Amino acid sequence: MRRALELARRGEGYTRPNPMVGAVVVRDGEIIAEGYHARCGGPHAEAEALERAGRAARGADLYVNLEPCVDFPGKKTPSCAERIIAAGIRRVIIATRDPNPLVGGKGVERLRAAGIEVVEGVLAEEARELNEIFFHWIRTGRPFVALKLAMSLDGKIATRTGDSRWITGPEARRRAHELRRRHAAVLVGVNTVLADDPRLTVREVEGPQPLRIVLDSRGRIPLSARVLSGEAGTVIAAGEGMPPDKLEALRDKGAEVWRLPAAAGRVDIAALLARLGERGVDSVLVEGGGEVAWSFLSRGLVHKLYLFYGPVVIGGREAIPAVGGEGVPQLAAAPRFRFGTVERLGADLLVTAYPTGMPSAQISVPER
Repeated sequence: MRRALELARRGEGYTRPNPMVGAVVVRDGEIIAEGYHARCGGPHAEAEALERAGRAARGADLYVNLEPCVDFPGKKTPSCAERIIAAGIRRVIIATRDPNPLVGGKGVERLRAAGIEVVEGVLAEEARELNEIFFHWIRTGRPFVALKLAMSLDGKIATRTGDSRWITGPEARRRAHELRRRHAAVLVGVNTVLADDPRLTVREVEGPQPLRIVLDSRGRIPLSARVLSGEAGTVIAAGEGMPPDKLEALRDKGAEVWRLPAAAGRVDIAALLARLGERGVDSVLVEGGGEVAWSFLSRGLVHKLYLFYGPVVIGGREAIPAVGGEGVPQLAAAPRFRFGTVERLGADLLVTAYPTGMPSAQISVPER
């Protein structure tokens, strides 16, 4: 099953809005064929593995990290359950069921009705985390929101003079690009554009480019900004206060400009997420800055934290904190998280965390 999960990750960024799935055919304890879902609309992992196994699949075991699919109206690919039955597989080991009501449980039932032994729940937690974006998307119809912060040990993202390059090293920056590949969209506030002029593209790894989103209620983004370069799609989330001439100039640069409700001069991010969901954007990676981070955190709109720590202490009352905003008046009102993983990346650390009350077991899986 660990091998199936490794194979599934090869489809990261390419399968959306489908999940990542890997499959392994095993006979007498030896792997005889493998497959994974490489892209949306392409063959499923089980079909790929069984095609490679050929006649050797008869009497073998199949490991797959997601319940094999069944036929239903509108489905674009053949039923994996029927393919498994026709191949003569003896036993199927799955990590998680598919909670999509069109599929969930029906694949297991079909296999068992055909006399195939089905073992469930192997490395289930790892499998849920792998597809947490997709699971959330089918349950809510809203993007999964991950907040990424790269900071010093004392929680600063820049010195009092604004110097921020580089707090973390090359290994951490590469992982940040992997996160961009994993998410359908990357979001920053206009202050980050003005301060850093980021490109917000995937460069240090192979992968599709995310949609770039800039929160800019009044149209302060310069037309020379690199997010308007055309390397990837760009959405400017604006309020009603954006001047019409700036709106047209941004559209001439190829950007989409969305006029959204605003409160206290700031774009309503809940309205933005709703519109992104309508567009089919299943995930958003929020990269900055501190005011934007607090806007998401304070409204309970963050589903996962990626905290990159560089081995440096910046200090200073006027240094820029990773999270800004007004903060909470009492500790009891602070957003709470549970730690996920801790990983060494060169000299840096990556810590993940999830909001309490949202265990991964509550997220569900959509049609693939």
